Formats: sequence, structure tokens, C-alpha cells
Amino acid sequence: MGTADDTSDDGGGHHLPAVTDFPRGFGEASWWPYIASVGAAGIYIGAALFFMGHNGASIVPAIAGPAVFGVSVVLTLTGIFGWLYHAFVANYWERAADEHSGNMLRFGMLLFLCTEIFTFGAGFVYYFFIRTGSWSGAEIPPELLSPLVAANTVLLVVSSFTFHFAEVELRKDNHRRFTALLGVTLLLGLVFIGGQIYEYNLFIIHEGFTLTSGLFASAFFGLTGLHGLHVSMGAVLILIVLARAVMGQYSAERHTSVSTVSMYWHFVDVVWLFLVAVIYIGAVAP
Repeated sequence: MGTADDTSDDGGGHHLPAVTDFPRGFGEASWWPYIASVGAAGIYIGAALFFMGHNGASIVPAIAGPAVFGVSVVLTLTGIFGWLYHAFVANYWERAADEHSGNMLRFGMLLFLCTEIFTFGAGFVYYFFIRTGSWSGAEIPPELLSPLVAANTVLLVVSSFTFHFAEVELRKDNHRRFTALLGVTLLLGLVFIGGQIYEYNLFIIHEGFTLTSGLFASAFFGLTGLHGLHVSMGAVLILIVLARAVMGQYSAERHTSVSTVSMYWHFVDVVWLFLVAVIYIGAVAP
């Protein structure tokens, strides 16, 4: 795995983060991506176990799904943190700016986003499959398309603009505006997550619309929950970038981690627009 903003010149023929990575003694090998991948796979296994333990099936204990899901989320975040820390943060000041390494990391992010497109695409295919089948629309909650959805959409779209202009200010070496706009982006993202939690609370507690309420419910909570997880991870990434910005670890020449996180954030923004068009507006459309 290449380094982020910079490349180590340690004289030993290794590229960071390998020389300080986990586990030690494995040369260029890094296990952090594998830890994150195992955790991500466990999230889907936990979801499957949840369905196996509900709806009268009781093939596995009801607690098995939530337990595996929770452990997998922690494992995924741990792997991502270790990966990002050693790629972007460790020994930062000892590295020199390297445009080639930066381009390689951006290309790696593009490949990662391609896999995410397939992940969300599978969910959309499932939704289209049930929509063209025995679709009655009876299980759709009456408040599905609400002002809350519109407000959340505006918040996320605006956050993409604030992130974009934060990058513009960074390339001008205007660190104060860069940091301020990055903070606004993080705040908008957190408010969006809070809005989605509030929406789930309305559906689950007040309307009895849950994951097991039917085919549409499984598609709705599956896709919006997956997107919410991505937004949450994006918020963590922005928080890391913001902390580094406060420490003065970026300049017009050293900003690869900012641009890669920006790519990720714009991606989750576009996915949300598709979700609103397909899951929210499309569900209530005749």
C-alpha cells in the first residue's frame, strides 16, 4: 500500500507505513486492510443472521445477528483507523511531498469507490426486483416522503460544496478558511446523521415500520442504513482530516488525504441523491 501525502526516505528500501505497521516483521505487508475487510464481511453476515433469527424462523438465536453486526462494525472501524493512521498520519513530518504517491492513492480510492458502486448497485437491483414483482405499496409508511428528507438532502448537498471550497482555499494556502469550511462540512454531516436517526425513530417507534415489516422495509433499511454507515465513516475521516488541519499538516503541496476523503464524501452525496429518487420519491410514485 502506498503512502498518502508523502513517501518515506528511511534508507531501508521500505515505504511507510510498513516499517511501523501491524504486524511487525512482515516487510511491506499490512494486515489493516484485511481486518477492515473481515469486519465489513461480518456486517453482511450479521444482517443475514438477523433475518434467520426473526420472522418466525428462529434458525439461530435472535441475539446472534445484532451481536455479530456490532462486533463487525467495531472490527471494520478498527481496521480502517489502523490503515488510515499508518497511511496518513504516522511519521508525517519525516516524509517529503511525492506527487506520484499521491496520484496512486487517489487511484486506489477510485478503485475502492468502484467496489462501493457494485455494493450499492446490488441493493438497488434488489429493490427494482421487488418493485416489478408483487408490489402493492401497502407497507410504505405514510410519512416516507417528508420535509425531513428534503432538509437532509439539502444538508448533504451543501456539505459537498463546503468541502469543495475548503479544498479551493487549501490550494490557495488559506488555512483559516480551509479549516473553517472543513468544520462546517463535518457539522453538516453530523446533522444529517442525526436527521436519519430521528427518521428511524419515527418509523420504528411511532409507526411500527421496522426491518421485518416487509420487502420494501428490508430494501429501505438496507440501503439507507448502508448509506448511513458510509456517511458515519465519512464523518470520522473528515474529523481526522480536521484534526490534522488544526495541527497545520496540510499545504497547497501536501493535501492528498484531503482530496481522497473529498472523493469519498462526494460519492456518498451522489448515492444519497439516487436513494432519494429511487427509494423515497420512486416508492410513492404511481
